[in-house]
Amino acid sequence: MIYIQAHFNLTRILMLAIGLWPYKQTKLVQLQLILVSSILTSFVVFQFTTFLTTECSPNLVIKIITCSLFVVSPMIMHNSFWLNIHTVKYSFEQLQDICNELNDDGEIAIIKRYGNDTKRYTLIFFVCAMCCVVFVGFLSIWPQILSTILPINVSQTQRIMYVMTEYFVDQERYFYLILLHVNTATCIGMTVRVATGTMLVGCFIHACGLFSIASYRIKQAMTINMMKNAHQEKQILIYRKIVGAVNMHCKALDFIELLMSAFEGLLFLLIVIDVIIVSLSLYGISSCRDNISDFVLYVACISTTFVNIFIANYLAQDVTDHNNDIFVTVYNFQWYMASLRVQKMVLFMLRRGTKTFYLIVGGLFVGSLQNSATLISASISYFTVLYSMQK
Repeated sequence: MIYIQAHFNLTRILMLAIGLWPYKQTKLVQLQLILVSSILTSFVVFQFTTFLTTECSPNLVIKIITCSLFVVSPMIMHNSFWLNIHTVKYSFEQLQDICNELNDDGEIAIIKRYGNDTKRYTLIFFVCAMCCVVFVGFLSIWPQILSTILPINVSQTQRIMYVMTEYFVDQERYFYLILLHVNTATCIGMTVRVATGTMLVGCFIHACGLFSIASYRIKQAMTINMMKNAHQEKQILIYRKIVGAVNMHCKALDFIELLMSAFEGLLFLLIVIDVIIVSLSLYGISSCRDNISDFVLYVACISTTFVNIFIANYLAQDVTDHNNDIFVTVYNFQWYMASLRVQKMVLFMLRRGTKTFYLIVGGLFVGSLQNSATLISASISYFTVLYSMQK
């Protein structure tokens, strides 16, 4: 028996850490959700309060908005999953029910292979996120480390805070408390990104696995169909294989529709935020000149956003390709050797395959590798407009 949650072990641990695991939602977990949301929200608020005490300049505004949007993304993701936690639970149950129906060794091997892909990608994302957290945490304290190791006089005023915040207290006196809040919010934000992101990635990878199972069933029917002397019993078996493939295809589409209906608004907001972050970061790089800290900050924002855009669109393209593979398999089916009943079923699937399946977000954006380049191009265009206005 396939236990689907075993494919999400690391994701489960991360979601438990932020209170988003859909099972056993106790009052303590509800308190945990409120605490995580409060930390992320307060971090955004204390960035915007900088406008109240600091003289504003275009570069300052760009920096604060860029950093704030970068934190707003995990905050929106956390709240969206919080609101749709029952949908997440139902999606796991739906996947488990589908896996429970599998009794063919080939089909079980397929879903296990895609489950291993889920584990592999989750581990890669987790390691990359932890490296980012360690790097960000190190940046703010490296002057103190340097002054301890090397015999140089490093002034305490050289303490670096790469994210501008205003807590209405003495920044120098409470530096380490402020640093604790900033690093805690950063760590929680990265955990939210990895946990929610890998959950969605894992679900769509399993949807690709369901498409592969549908293709496998059609190939099995083709194998039976090419046998000589296909008597009545074999024709019935072919028909059952085709029906099973159609049912599995419908279940995969229903599963994807369930996820998209719940998180389409989230994905659309993230697309808009990513475009804005890239545009503002490019503008910030063009104007920061010799400020190394700001340059590193903007490059990190752009790199992370580019990775997010590529992964999301690559996954959407993979779903489309797996769906198309079903109909490529159907096109190769030797329908003329089958019974009239099977021929009708094949024609039904061929007709279904005339319309390409896409993941459409907000009714405007179609997920694909081609459109990932379109997003990046749009971001650069908006940056060009901002830069021309500066001139």
